[in-house]
Amino acid sequence: MKQVTIVAPTGNAHLSSIAGSLEILNRANGYWVKLGNKPMMEVRVVGSVAELKSDIGFFSVYPVDIADVKKTDLVIIPSLLHDYDNTLKNNPALIAWIKEQYKRGAEIASICTGAFLLAATGLLEGKTCSTHWSAANDFKRLFPNVNLQIDKLITVEPGLYTNGGAYSFLNLMLFLVEKYFDRQTAIFCSKVFQIEIERTSQSPFHIFQAQRNHGDELIDQAQTYIEENLSQKISFEELASKLAVSRRNFDRRFIKATGNTPVEYLQRVKVEFAKKALERGRKSIFEVMNEVGYSDDKTFREVFKKITGLSPLDYKGKYNKESVS
Repeated sequence: MKQVTIVAPTGNAHLSSIAGSLEILNRANGYWVKLGNKPMMEVRVVGSVAELKSDIGFFSVYPVDIADVKKTDLVIIPSLLHDYDNTLKNNPALIAWIKEQYKRGAEIASICTGAFLLAATGLLEGKTCSTHWSAANDFKRLFPNVNLQIDKLITVEPGLYTNGGAYSFLNLMLFLVEKYFDRQTAIFCSKVFQIEIERTSQSPFHIFQAQRNHGDELIDQAQTYIEENLSQKISFEELASKLAVSRRNFDRRFIKATGNTPVEYLQRVKVEFAKKALERGRKSIFEVMNEVGYSDDKTFREVFKKITGLSPLDYKGKYNKESVS
């Protein structure tokens, strides 16, 4: 029987990701046994604290002492709250324990911002992972050698699994149920918990957050110009000239400051504006396209889908309840 260990870090974590993981895996195990099989897994919550409270104070988890767990087959790291630096500082023993379990053959799955704890082990160096889109800048700052794929709902490396933000951990649980049990059991859990089983991207849920705390005043001016002139055709050669800097130096500084090339930044700002317009208004897709400076509908559709994973029409149908094409 597989030993599954959900870790409870010192500090604050989202208890919903602990409770939800426990419930789904236990329900899968119960269904598996009902089909006439022997139990597949034993699931425990462990930690180095006697009690882990939720940030709002109404709920607590009482973990098993992690010192009592010498070996496990699967480690699940829950989602963390936002103080990532302190969480890593306060959990050196847990980070070392996770790394040691991986060396002993355990697989590791991180939920949402639990990827920070997984990355702190060094196991993700040079590898791909995902986390919540809102934590991307902090993650890149702390772990520049990890290949962060923020659009991915689930990433898979040898024995390492990560997922995107918030309640998308439900899709990670279905993935693990199918891996450890079978497809039939995963479909059962999908139906019981009403989780869309084939979701693969978190792109439609991104809210683009412009990086403005970089301290480069010239690039801040460039960002402001871009954001205030979305409907105009912007020449970055001319913008660089206005700012009295070479185009090559402008591009280099822009990428360093924002994490995007000027063209990528422009596209993301345009698409974010378009998303909001499609969500809240009765404007047609053609009107929104013109407002953000696109004259060719094919190009607009391609850029929009590249960034959000949906066509403008599908996005509007999904997020605008009074949708009209």
